[in-house]
Amino acid sequence: MSTMSPPSPRKPDTPEAMRRLIGEIRRRIPFDLPEEQLCKDGCNACSLKLLEYLSSELENWEVRLESGEKPGLAELSQLARSARKIHRVLVKNGIVERDGE
Repeated sequence: MSTMSPPSPRKPDTPEAMRRLIGEIRRRIPFDLPEEQLCKDGCNACSLKLLEYLSSELENWEVRLESGEKPGLAELSQLARSARKIHRVLVKNGIVERDGE
């Protein structure tokens, strides 16, 4: 007799996955820091411009989701990849701490 495993939790559809990703990005990236903190000496890239770019991407996706658009896996991956890259730059610039620290 085989044992039945409990049903796995339902995977979110792509719009829900995008909403969750946007929420996670908003929790981890400090979009509300004043410019004086963002523009410190020793920048590897412009933190302010990167945050503005990422914020506009998130806002764009929020509007698109509200209008019923369904992102594909490639679009989810692209947003996640952009957020990871920007987070790494913010770590290098001393704006945020590395995850787990």
